[in-house]
Amino acid sequence: MFIIVGLGNPGEEYTDTRHNTGRMVLDQVRKAHDFSEWTEDKKNKALVSERKIGKEKMMLLLPETFMNKSGVSLKNLITSEKKAEHLVVVHDDLDLAIGKFKISFNRGSGGHKGVESITRAIKTEKYIRIRVGISPANAKGVVKKPKGEEAVSDFILGKFKKPELDALKKVCKHISEAVSVLVLEGKEMAMGKYNSM
Repeated sequence: MFIIVGLGNPGEEYTDTRHNTGRMVLDQVRKAHDFSEWTEDKKNKALVSERKIGKEKMMLLLPETFMNKSGVSLKNLITSEKKAEHLVVVHDDLDLAIGKFKISFNRGSGGHKGVESITRAIKTEKYIRIRVGISPANAKGVVKKPKGEEAVSDFILGKFKKPELDALKKVCKHISEAVSVLVLEGKEMAMGKYNSM
């Protein structure tokens, strides 16, 4: 079974904030692929939705912990390195421009607290990540990200502007397609197809 996780913070006040990109994208994936409605999984402190794509069973999962405790929702589900290879974590990435995304495997956290929490909980970095850009970029595509801890915190917890939300909605279509390719054809095929976009 593939488990696809959207990182963010639960609660109304975090709706449409940049740090909630993973949750926002996953809800779009759920709608695009006709998954079931979200249901509460109290044991794993998460919201879940399930269906099959082809013959592959898939679970979408939104941790209901805060970002830096995201791993709590996965420690009972991902209990081996083999299972970790069927884990896909969708999260915001300051190093990518809004409207861009990259698929990676077996990489460091890049300082992302939610990713660090998952790696600690499942004791491996050997899982797939879909890193979704949230930073503004200039006309040449050079990313202009905030500098300093406070500026970064204010930026990621700030709400998307309307044009940014539109760009995110567009990229969600490609991410939904990429999820199908990941599940049905494998990560190498998905990386080859989407990382050059």
